[in-house]
Amino acid sequence: MSARLMAIVAEGTRGRIYLSPTPEHETIAKQAQADWKPEVKLHGKCRVNVSNYGFDVYGDLFTPRQLVALTTFSGLVPEAIAKIRTDAIAAGMADDGVGLDSGGSGATAYAQAVGVYLAFAANKVADRGSSIGRWDPTPTQSGIINTFSRQALPMTWDFAESNPLGDASGNYVSASELVAKALLVSAHTVPGFAQQADASSQSISSNKVVSTDPPYYDNIGYADLSDFFYVWLRKSLKPIFPGLYATLAVPKAEELIATPYRHGGKIQAEIFFLDGMTRAMHNLAEQAHPAFPVTIYYAFKQAETKGEAGTHSTGWETFLEAVLRAGFTLTGTWPMRTELSNRMIGSGNNALASSIILVCRKRATDATSISRREFLRELNAALPDALLDMTRGGVNSPVAPVDLSQAIIGPGMAIFSQYSAVLEADGTPMSVKTALQLINRFFAEDDFDHDTQFCLRWFENFGWSTGKFGDANTLAQAKGTSVEAVVNAGVLASSKGDARLLRWAELAKDWSPETDARTPVWEALHQLIRALNQDGESAAGVLLARMPARAESIRALAYRLYTLCERKGWAEEARAYNELVTAWTSIEQASVDAGITGSQRELDI
Repeated sequence: MSARLMAIVAEGTRGRIYLSPTPEHETIAKQAQADWKPEVKLHGKCRVNVSNYGFDVYGDLFTPRQLVALTTFSGLVPEAIAKIRTDAIAAGMADDGVGLDSGGSGATAYAQAVGVYLAFAANKVADRGSSIGRWDPTPTQSGIINTFSRQALPMTWDFAESNPLGDASGNYVSASELVAKALLVSAHTVPGFAQQADASSQSISSNKVVSTDPPYYDNIGYADLSDFFYVWLRKSLKPIFPGLYATLAVPKAEELIATPYRHGGKIQAEIFFLDGMTRAMHNLAEQAHPAFPVTIYYAFKQAETKGEAGTHSTGWETFLEAVLRAGFTLTGTWPMRTELSNRMIGSGNNALASSIILVCRKRATDATSISRREFLRELNAALPDALLDMTRGGVNSPVAPVDLSQAIIGPGMAIFSQYSAVLEADGTPMSVKTALQLINRFFAEDDFDHDTQFCLRWFENFGWSTGKFGDANTLAQAKGTSVEAVVNAGVLASSKGDARLLRWAELAKDWSPETDARTPVWEALHQLIRALNQDGESAAGVLLARMPARAESIRALAYRLYTLCERKGWAEEARAYNELVTAWTSIEQASVDAGITGSQRELDI
């Protein structure tokens, strides 16, 4: 493939301007000739999107001018190291002649350390200096979008090429400043050490407090993606770290992810992941300090709906299976707000707002087994209070709706994992998949009035679209109500053989919960959403103050509907419920400030 110059972006008196290029401009761009380019072949997610268009090696991802810039910057790092060492010695720094890789602390190691940071800056130039980097024309932040805005190499049909020596996006000075900023905020009171070791056999964690962010099944292939940066770092840093950069590309075979193309298929890949993760977690369980729990980050969301059985995820199940097989018992979950809302992978999607932190301890060696019936009895006793803690507000809550279905797994799995086994009726051990389905089923079975149950099931089947009256009538009978009753409740429209739910914007603005003879929780919720969207939190709080007895049911239904929309992929519909839950604390406070309408607030004496 080839590329054609379409426009030139320049600084104007009132901002950036776009100029049409001349043939001379394109000729100049093609004059650059690099004397080297990375010949390492693309693998996995780095190859799948671009290989059909002639991109076979990493050098193909860069234009001639980009290659010249990157090879120049990478090649200058050794020269800079030599110059820095000479200047450091001249300034009086002692030199033991020992390099950074060997633990040196003199001028030689100092110069090499600075060289590492210079190579990092060159890598940042590569991230915005490839033919994958698109142009963002937004007036307030126009510039080049970095290559890895996602965890893959996408095919880009129009890209931007910057001047790495100028002031625009992708220049080397800005990249160096970003590296420097990271160093300035790094803790310097206690030195940090990085060591590479096989997680299944390492002894580094012996009697240590362990917090780990392990691979997420098949979510991100870091080994494949790392080659993009590795090929440039190797050119600069191999003399400093000969062992680290001994191979032409990043080692991949031992990476603990379920990659089908490496292991001969999905089943073999899952077996590889489960066995490897079990060994790694078992090693952590055996070595971790007994006085402290092991915390494990899990932020991968891969939901699949299985009808009445609830939601399950292959990656999530396999990961939990490995953790429990390793001898851990799950004692809790902490949702932590770790994810950027504006990252590309979250844009327009119901992406996780948090990471789920699994809190684990080693399971007692004398743990007993229980039956399925006993397990269900314990779930029903523990999960209502756990769900209430997660949704009513407090030090670590409310949990974001997008995270609730995974956060509630913690208390449920705490029960499941404390036993050596939960036995089915036939005596076989219950699988993690079944346990998760039972936990999810509890989450899905909130107890609402008959009209609300009708609305829930209708919404699940039709959303806000129109359905047949006959279907509505059948469903209403099954839920113990009637179409006429739901219409009279003010949440359903029915005419000419059709029926549909009313959106919140269609509900009456002068609605009064005190005088409404039939107020399902569905109506109360959507009236509250209407008040919030049309008049703000204070108005919503005043409305809530007029129906305080329904507050808990309204919030529970909002969570339930958000989860339903999230499973269906209805991002727009989910937004209204998410906004209500997010604003719930403020609405409740406004409700308290407004007082309960119609009540006697002081004695008449």
